[in-house]
Amino acid sequence: MVKVKLIGAGGYGGIGLVELLLRHPQAQLVALVDVQGVGSKLSDTWPYLQGYCDLPILASDAPELADIDVDVTFTATPDGVGQAVGPSEVAKGRKLVDYSGDFRFNSIDIYAEYARRIGRDPVHEAPELLTQSVYGLTELHRSEVQAARVVGNPGCFAMSVTCGLFPAVREGLIELDGIICDAKTGVSGAGKKPSASFHLPERYDNVSAYRLTGHQHVMEIERELGRLAGREVRVTFTPQLLPTVRGILSTVYGRLPQGVTHARVLEAYREAFRGEPFLRVKDLSEPVGTADVRGSNRLIVTVACDERTGVFRIISHIDNLVKGQAGSALQNMNVMFGLEETLGLGHPAMHP
Repeated sequence: MVKVKLIGAGGYGGIGLVELLLRHPQAQLVALVDVQGVGSKLSDTWPYLQGYCDLPILASDAPELADIDVDVTFTATPDGVGQAVGPSEVAKGRKLVDYSGDFRFNSIDIYAEYARRIGRDPVHEAPELLTQSVYGLTELHRSEVQAARVVGNPGCFAMSVTCGLFPAVREGLIELDGIICDAKTGVSGAGKKPSASFHLPERYDNVSAYRLTGHQHVMEIERELGRLAGREVRVTFTPQLLPTVRGILSTVYGRLPQGVTHARVLEAYREAFRGEPFLRVKDLSEPVGTADVRGSNRLIVTVACDERTGVFRIISHIDNLVKGQAGSALQNMNVMFGLEETLGLGHPAMHP
């Protein structure tokens, strides 16, 4: 039984992991940590969990944490927390899966560039762990994740776009210059903390683009695509906020190389996704939307290339809180501990 400590238990990413772990036959939540709700049960904050998860929320310095046996710690927290607590967790023999950008770039210089982009201190607090960390996009780094002590979970947009593009980039089925990513997300991606811009009257019946330069996930996308291509790849990325709760729909455009057809691209995706438990591909005539992945760890890509105009086009669908966050984190944990990759994750989407 894998014993789990969860830091950041009260946020959407935290309770998403709790929900998944409740279905996991070989994992047990043993400790919940947060800065809010200390001393109360998690189910006091989230009553729908009453009778399912009634563990108390502890402060990070709670004395009782010293007596709890833990195999893996998840930090479902903003940037900065993972690198602050990571050294002590790993020193105790625990594995670490971090939700933020703290361990997505295992180079001190690249991390510094990322930190400057998002307005953080470019000096990493745990450089010895950073250089050992593995980027947790399991489908591309499964063997590295299996051997890792520290995993930096991908960002939700990065998961959507990179998984949507990797077969085409790897097989040379898209021109690498001029790739455009048009990505739409629900408001849960902004987290639980209220703000004026996410107030219902501001979001209802309103669609808006945001962070049009310097989005934190662009560096992940370009790094991963560049590795696959063997050269630098730059993308134009436009995130847009929809008046929905869950889901990301990313439409990616580029140019089809000479002689590349829709049928060839479709077959390449089918071959690339064959054997992957959570990746699915659809042809352009097959209906699919974000509802088809809601609550699941699946990623569905629709191949819809336009030979008439020479445009490469795919549409990628994920649940931003599952495949884009807690689901991929649990998938990584399964791989790190040599468990069946689908444990706790083998359920379909929720309807309606």
